[in-house]
Amino acid sequence: MKKIIYLSLLVIFIFSMANYSFAAVDAGNKICPVMGGKTNEKYKATYEYEGKIYNFCCAGCIEEFKKHPQEYIKKVDEEMKK
Repeated sequence: MKKIIYLSLLVIFIFSMANYSFAAVDAGNKICPVMGGKTNEKYKATYEYEGKIYNFCCAGCIEEFKKHPQEYIKKVDEEMKK
């Protein structure tokens, strides 16, 4: 009987997890939150943070972002509201 219960719980867990996506989502920002300029598709750098991929004008901006991520995420959120 215990095996049936455990198996049922396992099946429910697996099906419930199927609704979740573990892939990171592009934040969609076209402006570098650190420098404030447009990101160039050819040269942009990206960084994944808490399930979102943020776009930057260069790799150096990623290091600055890592120091104060919430500050820069606010800037991205403001951009996306426009």
